[in-house]
Amino acid sequence: MLSQKTRYTIRALQHLADTWRQGPVRLDAIAEAQNIPRKFLTVILSEMVREGLVVSHRGRDGGYELALAPVDIRYGDIIRLTRGSLALVPCAARNAHETCNNCLPEAECRLRGLMLTLRDEMAAMLDRMTLADPITLEPPFEESPA
Repeated sequence: MLSQKTRYTIRALQHLADTWRQGPVRLDAIAEAQNIPRKFLTVILSEMVREGLVVSHRGRDGGYELALAPVDIRYGDIIRLTRGSLALVPCAARNAHETCNNCLPEAECRLRGLMLTLRDEMAAMLDRMTLADPITLEPPFEESPA
């Protein structure tokens, strides 16, 4: 599962992508439109400024905007910046590999092989998709009767 921080970061950057080249967007406008707590959003946007994805403008007409074109910001990079890895288990991480506790030796573990394949497929897809790509909205799942 994606962390709350990662989800908020993606939504904030999607909001800034939607307003690309329209000037800085105020923090309160992003927080309200994306339902992100203001304090949390301040931390997230500060991190994105340090990472070079967002530019901050001070003053009365200040706010935030993307530092790069939406087509140059990939979802895989956003997730790696906020989560550290795309892998679902530590032994399948390509850059932050760790041996799993209470597991088989890696050379014998079929679960690891499955997770490596899944991680590579997911990485390929997320590294193809950018903030400029349209995302199809899906209707909510129907609630099952009690």
